[in-house]
Amino acid sequence: MQIRLFNSVAELSREAAAEAAAALARLLAANETVRVIAATGSSQLEFLQELVSHRDIDWSRVELFHLDEYVGLGPDHPASFVRFIRDRIVRPAGIERCHLIDGLAEPRDAIDKVARELVRGPVHLAFVGIGENGHLAFNEPPARFVTDELLTTVELDETSRRQQVGEGWFATLDDVPRLAITMTVPAIMSARQIVCLVHGSRKAAAVARCFNGPPTPEAPASILATHAAATVYIDEEAAAGLDRRRPTAGSV
Repeated sequence: MQIRLFNSVAELSREAAAEAAAALARLLAANETVRVIAATGSSQLEFLQELVSHRDIDWSRVELFHLDEYVGLGPDHPASFVRFIRDRIVRPAGIERCHLIDGLAEPRDAIDKVARELVRGPVHLAFVGIGENGHLAFNEPPARFVTDELLTTVELDETSRRQQVGEGWFATLDDVPRLAITMTVPAIMSARQIVCLVHGSRKAAAVARCFNGPPTPEAPASILATHAAATVYIDEEAAAGLDRRRPTAGSV
């Protein structure tokens, strides 16, 4: 894993999108179809806007998955991750093949439907973020670093639910669903390359827990440190508690 530090969210998003676009170009030159996992949330907004502006990418050959969805939330809800993915990457880029988690389906059926597609080939590239409690997708602490499942149902930590209110996706804590479907840690880590974005002072404590020590299930995103082709893009606010002496932490 490599950590890259930036002075602004705009610069961070632009550089992460440039890396992702370059990776997609390389992968498309070597593969007929490139399989990508996309994240949702405020950390991805500017990044995805920058990424889909790269019109030289043949998005029709990109097959898309996403990380998680609330149980009981349909695609018309403003906080739906399916809606986020459709509005911010599928439609703007013109992606024709996507496998989105149906929050209104019976959870086991929704999981099995996506898992059947996920096992058909390798995941080439994943975009992820880090939650305020260190979660990776909705793998809450303590996360399962070892499991045969590709997706699972989880009960959301209150910190995660409060984060969704704080970011403006829900009006009150009671509005935030308590259950979600998430891609598991091993499924995410199977991606051949990972681009992670994290910014803002609210993420500083999580970044410190994840990257100032060895990987631990109590800080789920800390597992990224074991991935040879993961790059974490962090702004100065999120990096406030980061140990700059560690060899993975480089500045831009």
